Amino acid sequence: MQYRIFKLALILLLLPLVSVSGLSVIRAAEPPAPPADFRAEDVPGDAGTAIDLFWTLSPDDQPDLKPRKVLRYVISRKEADNEESKFENIGEPTYRVNTFRDSNCEAGTPYLYQIEAVGQESLTSKPVVLNEPVIASLQWFNLQRSWFAVFVVLICGSVIVFIRLARSGKKLKVRKIAGLEAINDAVGRATEMGRSCLFVPGIQDINDIQTVAGITILAQVAETTADYRAQLEVPTSRSLVMTTARDTVEAAYLSAGRPDEYNEDDIYYITDEQFGYVASVTGKMVRDKPAACFYMGAFYAESLILAETGNSVGAIQVAGTAMPTQLPFFVAACDFTLIGEEFFAASAYLSGEPQQLGSLKGQDFGKLIGGLLLIAGCLIMTLSSIQSRGVAPDNQEPTYLQSASNYIIENILGKGGFK
Repeated sequence: MQYRIFKLALILLLLPLVSVSGLSVIRAAEPPAPPADFRAEDVPGDAGTAIDLFWTLSPDDQPDLKPRKVLRYVISRKEADNEESKFENIGEPTYRVNTFRDSNCEAGTPYLYQIEAVGQESLTSKPVVLNEPVIASLQWFNLQRSWFAVFVVLICGSVIVFIRLARSGKKLKVRKIAGLEAINDAVGRATEMGRSCLFVPGIQDINDIQTVAGITILAQVAETTADYRAQLEVPTSRSLVMTTARDTVEAAYLSAGRPDEYNEDDIYYITDEQFGYVASVTGKMVRDKPAACFYMGAFYAESLILAETGNSVGAIQVAGTAMPTQLPFFVAACDFTLIGEEFFAASAYLSGEPQQLGSLKGQDFGKLIGGLLLIAGCLIMTLSSIQSRGVAPDNQEPTYLQSASNYIIENILGKGGFK
């Protein structure tokens, strides 16, 4: 009897707790309230492939609710002019997010969108559908890239201005490039020693820009060897490079007034296979011991093999490439190295043509402007962060530096454009 009384009292004590927990379960299982103010806008200044969607968060999408009543939103879309079209899921932004960009639209097609809030146990709110369809339109200009257009016009304009200055006879100063200045010394040393010069134009085909730059330098080397009456050998790993090199060397010898000393057999093809080509070239270097070696073009693992072999035979070595991974090997093993842009600037440096010199100076001016803008932007962002440190943004209006930093982030680096 006492046990039954104790059991009944325990049940009466626990009954309020069970009721409260059960009520919370029921409440958690209720679907969330739908979002409001659902609207869509065509993305301005694009190719007509995107539509931006906006909405006001669901009243149940509150950060302090435990557990959350809204886990995500489901965006669906259908074609408005197709009666058989049904709403299909195109995205599920998470809670506390009230924007979405549909980037898979077709220009000129009207779309209807609907949004639902999804809560616990995948319960969804009442769907909210747009009042009228929205159409993505193709624009003539992408105004979001307006600042990019300003920089392009600035750099291209500087190139045009310097080309006109060069054509008018104004002397444009170009700093000396030690590797190109060393060509005469290297070829002269080979002539004095009675040994040959070796030119390796890389291992890529003629469609590679580095190979083209190397062939340009080959013309200068060939003209110098013709003046000094030194022997020049050009082993190639591509047949088209061989043909181009032969034409280039022949033209250089003709320009130097010694066409009879040109020998096309000195420009020859070996193999397309990378290390087979390297083995042949290094073997010839060990046997003939050239006094000057030039490596100009695109190189890979063979760069160090060639440079170390040339160093072992005591040759003066001049290298040039834009391959970042191979530059350290050339710098360590060669006497002179054309690094990246120096290699590409060799054509303008050697030819002295107004178009090339003007283009080179214009690009340098554009880089100078870009560097100054980068420094100014870094200073503004740094000073803005220091100024706003420890100050709550709600307590005061943004300062000039903070406004400038926001403009850089949103309009210059971002997609705000001139707005």
